[in-house]
Parts: sequence; C-alpha cells; structure tokens
Amino acid sequence: MKLKCALVAVLATAAAPALAAGDATKGEVVFNQCQTCHTVADADGKKLAGKGAKIGPNLYGVFGRQAGSLEGFKYGKDLVAAGAAGLVWDEAQFVEYVQNPAAFLKANLNKPNAVAKMAFKLKDAATAEDVYAYLAQFSPAPAAP
Repeated sequence: MKLKCALVAVLATAAAPALAAGDATKGEVVFNQCQTCHTVADADGKKLAGKGAKIGPNLYGVFGRQAGSLEGFKYGKDLVAAGAAGLVWDEAQFVEYVQNPAAFLKANLNKPNAVAKMAFKLKDAATAEDVYAYLAQFSPAPAAP
C-alpha cells in the first residue's frame, strides 16, 4: 500500500506543470504592450486577454506548440523553418526569443541573414519571464491520462 501511495505521489508530481519563474501580475502589465499585436482567445473565440489584435498570432496555448504552426496565421519563413527544425515554445525559448527575435532566429537556425517579423523586444529576461508567467495561465487543460 505504501509503495502504491508513493508511486501515485511521484506520478502526480511528474504530471504537474512546471511553475514559471516570473510574476504573472507583472507580466499582465507588460502584456499591455504586446496586445497591440497579439490577443489571447480560446478555441471558442472567447477573448481572454488583449484587445483582439491580429497582427501577431493568437497566444492561447502557445507553450508546447511548434513555432510557426498556428493554423490560419501567416508567419515569417524563418520562424516556420525553426519550427520545422523542432523549435517548440517553452519558457526558455520564449524568454530568449522575445528579448531579440531576429538574433534568436539567427542563432537557432545558424543563419546569419534570418529575419523575424516581430520587431518588438522586451528589455530583459526578468520581464520576459513575467510575460511567460502571465501567458502560461492561458493554456488549455492537459488531457486526462
């Protein structure tokens, strides 16, 4: 019985999402700058954050998604190439990308002339972590095991 309880506890911990390093409350304030281009709307189209802008992709459920793969959005070719090469958005990738999208793609693709359509940059890693923590709230619930 003890072994069964210990196994359940280990599995529950392993299945739990990792906590974001940032502060979601601070990230919400910073996201006011991001909502000029981005929105967060669930699968039913309900707006959860942002003003409904469609210049950038919808950020609902972005984490765990292959880069450049949201159906119906026209991404830059280099971001699509990074996704095709295996780039999946997680905290580390997101934090690095939003600080300098062009530099991130150049390094990620090992392509000195890589271009990012997103020109906006967050000032530092702490600010990017805050935005990540805020956006991480807007993900569909994981499927039941």
